[in-house]
Formats: sequence, C-alpha cells, structure tokens
Amino acid sequence: MSDWLNVTLLTALAGFAMPVGACLAAFENIQSRWLQQEFRHLVIAFGGGALLSAVALVLVPEGSEHLSIPAAAVCFASGGLSFMALDIWLARVNSPMGQMAAMLSDFVPESIALGAAIAAGSQAGLLLAGLMALQNVPEGFNAFRELRTAFRPATIITAFSAMALLGPVSGLTGFYLLAPYPVSVAGIMMFAAGGILYIVFGDIAPEAKLKNAWMVPFGAVAGFLLGLIGKMLTG
Repeated sequence: MSDWLNVTLLTALAGFAMPVGACLAAFENIQSRWLQQEFRHLVIAFGGGALLSAVALVLVPEGSEHLSIPAAAVCFASGGLSFMALDIWLARVNSPMGQMAAMLSDFVPESIALGAAIAAGSQAGLLLAGLMALQNVPEGFNAFRELRTAFRPATIITAFSAMALLGPVSGLTGFYLLAPYPVSVAGIMMFAAGGILYIVFGDIAPEAKLKNAWMVPFGAVAGFLLGLIGKMLTG
C-alpha cells in the first residue's frame, strides 16, 4: 500500500471513531440509572487514559527528539495556554460545543503529525492512529451528550462524520508539506501534547470522578494500558 493511501485510511479510521462514539451515546439504553451513570464516567475515564498515553508514549517522546529544551517548553506551554484560552472563551459565550472543540483541537494536529511521521518512515504513525481512534470514541461519546440538548441526534452524528474528513486532509497536509521539516512537526506534537494535558486535567478528570465507583478510575488505567501495549507492539 502506498504511503499516502496509508495516511488517508489511518486518519479516516481514527476520525470516524468520533461518530461511532456519538452513536454509542445516542443508543445508550441501560435500565439501571446507577449503571448508566457509572458507564458514562467509565467511558470518560477511559478516554482520559488514552489521551495520556498519546502524550506520554508518542507526542512528547517524538516531539522532544527534534527540539531544544527551550523550544520544547515553549511549544508545550503554548498548547496548554491556547486550549485554556479556548476553554475560557467557550465558557464566556456559554457554548455547548466545548467537548467538540476540544475533540477537534487535538484530532487535527495529531493527524498532521501522523502524516508527517509516516512520510519520514517512523513507526509512530501507526501507533498514533490507534491512540487517536481510542480517544476519539469516548470524546465523540461525551461531545454528543453535550450537544444533544441543542441539536437533533442525526444532525450531530452527520456533523461528526463530516468532521472525520478533517483527518485525511490534515494527515495529507503533514505528509506532503511538513515531512521535510521535522522541527515544525515536533513543535506541533509538543503543542498538541500541552493542549491535551490541559483537557485531561481541566475537563476529563473532574468529570470522570464518581463516588464509590472503583472501576471508573481503573478505566483510565485500561485506556493507558492499551496505548502501552500498542507502543510495545509497534516498537
């Protein structure tokens, strides 16, 4: 399979995990209210674990390899500050699109990095695609639940399906335009890592906590563990 087609398929599959997560939320029908609540928090925690694994196992190791310490620090902090600014703006305008914006804000730079990584012959592209899919299912799940008070379920799922196409567009951009510039790709990775870390501790971790539900925090362990297994298999 040609590399450009590989980039297209991997980013598309990772992107379509968003409407898959939305469909799970749309057809969620657990009779016990307590089980329904625990399941929702478990999905959130699992997504947080997957996001952390992307930061710890791919984005920071790959990004810091091509950057000086000051440059890595600036890119990482810029990502966190940018996501914080977005969070503040969404809160001020009282928008129901916070989760969706967060989902796209990490999906697009990760797709760019994936395309550039594959163009450079790195094995990190396949692992990053798997982690993106793992995190996009719970992110799509949470974003759907946030948006369904303002939009019809079919509208949300259709919109998420359309947004999945941003994956191939971003991935091919990284593949064709940024592959010769590893420092720029590394900066994007560190920027995304800082933003994702902000999301994990600003939104996901507080929402995941549920009293007397010990399987919920273990969901974060499971999400990270899948990322670790993927890292070991591709390594």
